Amino acid sequence: MTDQQRSAIRWLRASYIVGAVADGIVGILMLIPSRMGETEFRVPMGLGAALMFGWTALLLWANREPMARKGVLVLTIFPAITGLLATQVWAAASGYFSVARVLPSVTLLVALIGLFGFSYWKASRVGRLESGDTPSRPGR
Repeated sequence: MTDQQRSAIRWLRASYIVGAVADGIVGILMLIPSRMGETEFRVPMGLGAALMFGWTALLLWANREPMARKGVLVLTIFPAITGLLATQVWAAASGYFSVARVLPSVTLLVALIGLFGFSYWKASRVGRLESGDTPSRPGR
C-alpha cells in the first residue's frame, strides 16, 4: 500500500468517524426535545432521531471498507448535509430562529462538507492515479 493510499484511507476513516459521532450526538439530543428547545415537536424529533441513527450506522458501515464505500460521503454531503444546511438557513432567514442560534450548526455543517469533500476528492485521486488516469493522460 502506498503512502497516498494510506493517507486517503486515514482521511476517509476520519470523515466516517466524525460524521458518525456527530450524527449519534444529534440523534440523542433529538430524543430529548427539551434540550433543543423544541418540546412541542416530540414526534417529528423522534422521527429525525431515527434517521440520524440510521445515518450513523451507514457511516460506520462505510468505515469497514473505506475506499470501496467512499461514495457514502457524496450522499452524506448531498442531500443529507445540504438539506440540513438549507433548513437552518431558511429558519434564520424566516425569523423562526435567530442567526445566533443557527450559526453553530451552520458552521459545523459547512466544516463537515469541507472534510467529507476533501476526503472523497483525495480518495478519488488515489484511485485515478492507480488506474493510470493522470491529468496529462486522461482515460487511460
